[in-house]
Amino acid sequence: MNPSSPGAAWQCVLICWGTKYPVSIVNRLVRAIAEHSPGVARFTLLTDRDREGLDPRVTPVQMPAFFLQPPLMRAGCQAKLCMFEPGVLPTDLPAIYVDLDTLVFGDLGQALSLMDTPQTVAMLQSAIIPFGPVGRFIHRRTQGRKYARGNSSLVVFHPAQCHYIAQRFRELFAQHPDLGYRPMAADERFISWAAQPHMKALSGRFAVKLTLEYMSRIRVWLWIKPLLPWIRARRRQQVAVTLNGIDIKPENLMKLRDGDVVTDNKGRALIWSGWTLGAMRQRILDFYAGVV
Repeated sequence: MNPSSPGAAWQCVLICWGTKYPVSIVNRLVRAIAEHSPGVARFTLLTDRDREGLDPRVTPVQMPAFFLQPPLMRAGCQAKLCMFEPGVLPTDLPAIYVDLDTLVFGDLGQALSLMDTPQTVAMLQSAIIPFGPVGRFIHRRTQGRKYARGNSSLVVFHPAQCHYIAQRFRELFAQHPDLGYRPMAADERFISWAAQPHMKALSGRFAVKLTLEYMSRIRVWLWIKPLLPWIRARRRQQVAVTLNGIDIKPENLMKLRDGDVVTDNKGRALIWSGWTLGAMRQRILDFYAGVV
């Protein structure tokens, strides 16, 4: 079946190291994806340890030791690049990687429609330079110094075609063990840089980061956005929302009272209100009820 066909088979990839995320969060995400995505054929959890109580649909796979080095498990999350390592994932199906702090309300398999070729890598856009011809042109003209960048909360790729990403990182890490080469600063930067000729953007109508869709440094904007019809339409269509940022986590949001304000480390505010968040507030409460 063509990867872009409705219901086409794909594999879901999750990654968990350390003790930050309990198994209950992993299992909740797996249930949501399985409920909405008829094409998901398997779930693989790349992990650094045994995880008791995993949903039986999940196959745990040990993360390669190379990617468990302490410098790669910090804020840059370079350890996530292990999903591109040869031998880690089966190569028979395209894959969609999903961050564990993601809420899923629809069929993630829709994202496979972006795969014009098996080499395509799709992520959320996160910088001014856009993925596509413009980004590729700038990447070539600057010899890789400037390029379109994405966010890796969701990554669509084919494991058989992306081993070069992990291999290139290994080569550069041998030369720059301090991660001083700029594209190595974070996993999403490196994916964007290494796969620039094949990068495509996931639409904001498909998935978003909560910090970009529902937070702002200009608080009055949070009260105005819900009035705009195109924003309401976009929010109704979104299949996935990632709770990115250390302060924007389920266990914190579930404790908020109406009108509470949370500010992240970039000065963006979240107003916990039915007006500013619309249906998303109740969606968050329902998604994690009894889980955190």
